[in-house]
Amino acid sequence: MTEAVLLVGGQGTRLRPLTVNTPKPMLPVAGVPFTVHQITRARDAGVRRIVLATSYRAEVFAEFIEDADLGIEVVIATEEEPLGTGGAIRHALAHLESGPDDPVLIFNGDVLSGLDISGLVEAHVRSGSDVTLYLTPVDDPRAYGLVPIDADGRVQAFLEKPSTPEEIITDLINAGCYVFKRSVIEQIPTGRVVSVERETFPGLLASGAQVRGVVDEGYWLDLGTPLAFVQGSKDLVLGHAPSPAVIQTGDSLILSGSHIADSACVEGGSSIGRDVVIEADANIDGSVVFDRAVIEQGAQVVGSIIGVGARIGAGCELHGVVVGDGAVIGARNELRDGARVWPDIELPPTAIRYSTDS
Repeated sequence: MTEAVLLVGGQGTRLRPLTVNTPKPMLPVAGVPFTVHQITRARDAGVRRIVLATSYRAEVFAEFIEDADLGIEVVIATEEEPLGTGGAIRHALAHLESGPDDPVLIFNGDVLSGLDISGLVEAHVRSGSDVTLYLTPVDDPRAYGLVPIDADGRVQAFLEKPSTPEEIITDLINAGCYVFKRSVIEQIPTGRVVSVERETFPGLLASGAQVRGVVDEGYWLDLGTPLAFVQGSKDLVLGHAPSPAVIQTGDSLILSGSHIADSACVEGGSSIGRDVVIEADANIDGSVVFDRAVIEQGAQVVGSIIGVGARIGAGCELHGVVVGDGAVIGARNELRDGARVWPDIELPPTAIRYSTDS
């Protein structure tokens, strides 16, 4: 295995306002951009060359990769207009060097997993499949497309999200990582939007192509929502999810240049970026605090994400909240249950409680 394509072109709308300035895969998770966790896991599985399929804020990826040393060749393929998952894979084809029958690893830019990547590729090569999908079981599959397989692992169908209990015929879902023969990628139409999930995979199945699924029951999480983003970062810091890019595991991760008051508490797998200030008696529990943020005296930040350069006033209570870059939350505010504050917004000191998604 030598090449991979990482799909990082999405706009990350479910994570706004964090993605207003930064594409989702470049948001810091456990101290580094999430893309780094995926690239280094692929590298350690034997991938030697990876193509980043970018679209939204592509310049952010380019600037980072130019200065990064990740031990793997990274090439950037930028779409002028978003082409969907299948279209992005086809667009990246021009940057691949693999032969027609060589395996090409494809993975989504927002999935954190403990998948045995080399094992997936080995299973693909051994079976002679045209495409092999990583499948994982979930407790509640209603939010996902279902992928039933037979006893030999051959995919039987690609089913839309079930709306009734009778439609749930399997708990296996498409987990966002695939292996293609390069020649199969060449069959994806060019110059238009293509969904690999809704068009490419069903089309291959209908044409008689050999499409197989490999089930892995290990760690899996889609980081597309704020709650999942926080959970993924916590799991990496606590060592529950694997990544060679995590600097250290423990109850918290605090990067260089940050000042934490002796009476402040940082716990629960929290991740603190660079040059952050956390003042006396503040408590950060199971949260992600980006670079240069300030948490003032006595503030309580639980299960929340604090953007770059944001300021949380003294005595504030934040539970399950997203605060955008540069926003200022005045003293004594209480925000809960999915409240979102957009970049550079300033809330004056108050005792009013906010719990709306606004």
